[in-house]
Amino acid sequence: MNPQILPPERRRPLQWLVAVGFFMQTLDGTIVNTALPAMAHDLAVSPFRMEAVVIAYMLTVALLMPASGWLADRYGTRRIFMTAIVLFTLGSLACAESHTLTQLTASRVLQGIGGAMLVPVGRLAILRGFPRSELLSALSFVIMPALVGPLIGPTLGGWLTDIASWHWIFLINLPVGVLGLLLTGRYMPAFTGERIPFDWIGFGLFGVGIAVFSLSIEGVGELGFSPARALLLAVFGLGCLAAYWLHAMRTAVPLFNPRLFHTNSFSVGIIGNLFARLSIGGIPFLMPQLLQVGLGISATNSGLMLVPVAIASILSKPLIEPAVQRFGYRRMLTVNTALVGCSIMGLATIGPNTPLWLILFQLFVMGGINGMQFSLMNTLTLKDLNHTDASAGNSLLSVIQQLSMSLGVGTAAMLLSAFLTTVDRSGADGDAAVFHPTYFFLGLLALVATTIFLQLDPAQDRSGTRSETRDSE
Repeated sequence: MNPQILPPERRRPLQWLVAVGFFMQTLDGTIVNTALPAMAHDLAVSPFRMEAVVIAYMLTVALLMPASGWLADRYGTRRIFMTAIVLFTLGSLACAESHTLTQLTASRVLQGIGGAMLVPVGRLAILRGFPRSELLSALSFVIMPALVGPLIGPTLGGWLTDIASWHWIFLINLPVGVLGLLLTGRYMPAFTGERIPFDWIGFGLFGVGIAVFSLSIEGVGELGFSPARALLLAVFGLGCLAAYWLHAMRTAVPLFNPRLFHTNSFSVGIIGNLFARLSIGGIPFLMPQLLQVGLGISATNSGLMLVPVAIASILSKPLIEPAVQRFGYRRMLTVNTALVGCSIMGLATIGPNTPLWLILFQLFVMGGINGMQFSLMNTLTLKDLNHTDASAGNSLLSVIQQLSMSLGVGTAAMLLSAFLTTVDRSGADGDAAVFHPTYFFLGLLALVATTIFLQLDPAQDRSGTRSETRDSE
């Protein structure tokens, strides 16, 4: 028996504690979007230039996630989880006290440092504290906040912005953080693990490559980089990533083992995740701005209009397993990714004269399609990995998820910035006209991703469908 397995009376409090951490992290990923126009007004910047607030958090989480497991093994899950809550809470306070876009962006980085450790370390504590026979139910319990956060986040963010100010979307984290800190000291076990060497060189190459490449995309949108400067940064970032790959192939314990890509479903799943989320990841950033800036809807109502997206995503979950068993991952992902592209293109038809019921229907349909897409891609990526590679594969998948959402926001902002100077906004659609070509090209990007899923090996198409879909995003 594993000596770290917790007695039954300590397992349920740990589940609740980790669930609170998941809730804080996922809520903060969605609550900000509906407040972006109000933030832009107070900070005296264009609402079309607010992507840095979103990207700073997502990119920080993506970059630091690989180090969270090593830190927990070395210093203990309790100490690192407490540190994560402290940093997340202090970052929230700093966000609320920010008076410039630069200050707010830096504060979001601090928040992201804490958020990067909350979910992985909490999941690690569950994996070590529960017997394998109870892991599925334990993990299913703690990921429920990941579904609730996106459901209430946009509405709560809009409501707080309208009745008080955008500062309160960060201030509400303070009492939750203090409570979480007290509960961590009492209920989080101090698990430690084997102190294996950490690949600092690989971590540096991977982090610099991702950060610089992301900056090249964001710079075209918000910072106004020239094409030459953006291209130079992109090439430098890709060069660092290539150097990491060469380093990983000759290192005994790399940050992410290239051996993972020998599995067809994993390689297709990772690459498909990256490119499909480039289009999907920009929607939570764009949609509140279209509703508020383009259509003149209040922050509260724009948040309420995004609720159907989360509801449809939840309702789609029970359909996934029987659909995969009947049609297989290859066919399901190819068709569903094409539907993702079409649903995003459909948003390009929304204007001031579009009936409210039609907008809500479009959002509901898109939410259901996206919910199936996330679960299918995540399950496909991990389903054929052996026990030895499963942990590393899951870690890389988490990084790619955060990274691709960050790049998705950057891509959406870059397109939006380009069309600001080329699209005529004097017509009946007004500012909403800028969003139309942006959605169209994001939809095209999703359609291109369908070719990636066609590379799946038909022989492995239906293997491993039963246990993973329930734990997918």
